[in-house]
Amino acid sequence: MHEDTIAAISTPIGEGAIAIVRLSGDKAIDVADRIFRSPSGKRLADEQSHTIHYGHLVDPSTDEVVEEVMVSIMKAPKTFTREDVVEINCHGGLVAVNRVLSLTLRMGARLAEPGEFSKRAFMNGRIDLSQAEAVMDLIRAKTDRAMNVALNQMEGKLSRLIGDLRQALLETLAQVEVNIDYPEYDDVEEVTIPLMTEKCTWVKREIEKLLRTSSQGKILREGLSTVIIGRPNVGKSSLLNSLVQENKAIVTEIAGTTRDIIEEYVNVRGVPLRLIDTAGIRETEDIVERIGVERSRQVLKEADLILLVLNHSEELSDEDIRLFEATEGMDRIVIVNKTDLPRRIDIQQVENIVGEGQIVTTSLLKDEGVEELEEAIAKLFFEGTIDSGDMTYVSNARHIALLHKAHQAIEDALAAAEAGVPVDMIQIDLTRSWELLGEIIGDTVQDSLINQLFSQFCLGK
Repeated sequence: MHEDTIAAISTPIGEGAIAIVRLSGDKAIDVADRIFRSPSGKRLADEQSHTIHYGHLVDPSTDEVVEEVMVSIMKAPKTFTREDVVEINCHGGLVAVNRVLSLTLRMGARLAEPGEFSKRAFMNGRIDLSQAEAVMDLIRAKTDRAMNVALNQMEGKLSRLIGDLRQALLETLAQVEVNIDYPEYDDVEEVTIPLMTEKCTWVKREIEKLLRTSSQGKILREGLSTVIIGRPNVGKSSLLNSLVQENKAIVTEIAGTTRDIIEEYVNVRGVPLRLIDTAGIRETEDIVERIGVERSRQVLKEADLILLVLNHSEELSDEDIRLFEATEGMDRIVIVNKTDLPRRIDIQQVENIVGEGQIVTTSLLKDEGVEELEEAIAKLFFEGTIDSGDMTYVSNARHIALLHKAHQAIEDALAAAEAGVPVDMIQIDLTRSWELLGEIIGDTVQDSLINQLFSQFCLGK
């Protein structure tokens, strides 16, 4: 338990029907009591836990009514942080919510650090580290699939599986300790090595199952980095607007209109795309446009998916060919746009370069072909391979890296056992794997990493 009481605004800043100021700590109810006045005159400290109360906030120094509120009180330990928690529901709006927060701070609360409520929940044993990270995944989810994955992780599905793997390793380590402590028993090693091999092989396979979901899980969590490229004025910005269903980019007949990178999240058949519209890649003397072109080349290198747009009414140019060469070997879909205009492009030539299954024809002006494009994107990455309800997905880059390291440590232990290395040496690799898995759920993680992770959270979470 922490000695100080923290407070923060837990709803987005801006105009709205309500806003919430949250407090947590052993003096949370006392702080609220000092400024809350109910029509009945009752004190919040005397009320039952998990109840909500109507009244006003009053500045004790002036007896001025600051705000009309509903106050929820939740007493430890049955709260998110396992501390006393108070949530003050006030009117939405920058002035109103800041007045409420300022009043709680004057009464002795401290402004919370980013993610400090979730950090306290972790430190007090309410959730483990993977569940805490899933809270932010849930907030940032862009699709239903991403939300389901985050919910499963927040409810402890990944934590329980990691716990089972660590328990299997712990049992194996205990058997190794028996071998080391009682070397006079000749049969101990004969029992230990087969048992260790069996347990380690099972752990290795389970880690491999998780890692097989990691590429899809990471996409669901972070979005598929999708870059729209093509010569100027082929319809890249129109494609962005069609997918987003909003006029985010300027669409004109003037080549080189897009001078910078435009980024937007879209949901395509449950696949979150981090959609990036780039400046047309071409040789140019315009200094500003040249900077945009260089940025386009850079994001191209980091893309998960390329949407390469061609003009149906123009023959393939040298610039088009260079784009084919620049994206060779990458996941890409070629979009032949402007089919409402007379055809001058050689479709057979395009198929010979990229393959028949990678081409979609569209007329974005008439909103034709967009559904076929969305289907092609979903099929390329997820068809027949994702079921966010039944599987445990690893979506966090930190978790994925730790699983790879734990997997390597297990492989080293198995190789050492096969080579006849003494069990006390094999124990080192097993302990290393156990510790790496513990870092996922926070059992063996350093304080500096905990502080770094929670600093990425929003202020009131």
